[in-house]
Amino acid sequence: MPINPQEPMPMKNILACTDGSLYAPSVYQHAAWAAQKLEASIHVLHMLNPHHEKPVTTDFSGSIGFGAKSSLLEELVQLEATRAKIAQKRGQAIITHAQQSIQAAGIESVFADQKHGKLSEEITEYERDADLVLLGKRGNNADFETGHLGSNLERVIRSCQHPVLVAARAFTPIKSFALAYDGSESAQKAVDYAAASPLLQGTQCHLLYVGPAEAEIESSLATAAAKLIAAGLEVKLQQRSGEPQEVILEFVTQQKIDLLVMGAYGHSQIRQFIVGSTTSALIRQVQISVLLFR
Repeated sequence: MPINPQEPMPMKNILACTDGSLYAPSVYQHAAWAAQKLEASIHVLHMLNPHHEKPVTTDFSGSIGFGAKSSLLEELVQLEATRAKIAQKRGQAIITHAQQSIQAAGIESVFADQKHGKLSEEITEYERDADLVLLGKRGNNADFETGHLGSNLERVIRSCQHPVLVAARAFTPIKSFALAYDGSESAQKAVDYAAASPLLQGTQCHLLYVGPAEAEIESSLATAAAKLIAAGLEVKLQQRSGEPQEVILEFVTQQKIDLLVMGAYGHSQIRQFIVGSTTSALIRQVQISVLLFR
């Protein structure tokens, strides 16, 4: 069905995931920045850990006496019920603070809610209507960190059909970004997004390729650079040799890059350190936010 040119285009939406950790203020600031650039609304999502929702039903008959078992189980059930209430109240406080923080940054269209479950398992449902998914590098406790870094972060990224912005500890105004390019489909998606989206307009782009000089990749680099320049971006083409992970980490540090942009799954050496368990290591080490494309 064709779109009526007289009808307004649907508003873009950002899904900002939070657990109220030390990274939460950065997530809110990144969300407000992105919303201003994209003219988007923000959906703040807090997931309640299912561990705090279920009463204890374990059979302790083999380790305690019959008379003590009934009383102990009753106390444990009451304790779990209390913990669940505390978790829900804490979650309400988190999303209220998130909403207030984002609105204080000048974003009026903010919706916040909490859901039961694990983000790595439920992300597909909630990111369907999002144009950008945003979460912090680390969480509030060991459970969150285990669930959102490493293999589970890879699961979140693999599940999302939209770009994923992983926020660093502190928000830094995005004045420059490095786009790690390897000629892969996901890297090309990153180039297309940078060229077409308002998110990175007005920033300096370092188009970075790490690897041997080859005619095919140089042609692909030139095409990518031309597309970005045509979109109005200031582009500096950078070619380096060495181990991709080491070179990229050194480059973003020395050049004081504000954001690393890259495809999450490439076909070159970059794939070796972005796929699997080393994903979390890369995100931790760069000390800046990372915008990922699958």
